[in-house]
Amino acid sequence: MLLPAAGHAACRIALLLALDISSSVDADEDAQQRQGLAAALMAPDVVAAITAVPGQPVALSVFEWSGQQQQDIMLDWVLLQTPDDVRRVAAQVAASRRPYAEFSTAIGQMLVFADAQFRRAPPCDRHVLDVSGDGVHNDGLLPADAYASGILPDVMVNGLPIVEQDDRALDHAADDDLVSHYKNQLIRGAGAFLIRADGFEDYERAMQRKLLRELTVQVGALQTGPSRLPPRE
Repeated sequence: MLLPAAGHAACRIALLLALDISSSVDADEDAQQRQGLAAALMAPDVVAAITAVPGQPVALSVFEWSGQQQQDIMLDWVLLQTPDDVRRVAAQVAASRRPYAEFSTAIGQMLVFADAQFRRAPPCDRHVLDVSGDGVHNDGLLPADAYASGILPDVMVNGLPIVEQDDRALDHAADDDLVSHYKNQLIRGAGAFLIRADGFEDYERAMQRKLLRELTVQVGALQTGPSRLPPRE
């Protein structure tokens, strides 16, 4: 049975996933993102990592974001303890549909929303925000100003920039500029990292690799100091 997180025992990680549904993401790309996340969650290695420690579940929540007022919870906090729990969550993600498609890319406000979500999370040993997106911030509160307000204390913020090399639309950053934007403006915390997806068709692979790294990292192994990009695979 899939358990609601509120009121239950501490978990080993609270993992909050943020999916970009701004106007730069078309209908096919949005579907690739949702189906890719569902498939990544159901990858055998990921299921094994989620259920690896009996009695110490993973708390998961997923939300979609775009403009300053457009942040919506797709999956509220749930505790994942068994493969059946993961299957139910993956099915819910795969069946989800975006509510709108015409708004900008407000990364700062997305971070504020994520902070509010973590304040509703169950007590966990670690807190990780995992942000996917294909465009640079272009609306409202700057990410630096959001962080300066004191949000997301003790939360590792990781990024999954989706780079479309042949797309130069206004809301997209050209090639590695998006990676640099995420590296310099988004990721935060000791051990924070990026994993790049080469287009939405590569999203499933990148998300699977990212989830595995987030679920298996040990707190004692985190290194302080500037975040570094992992080698490209």
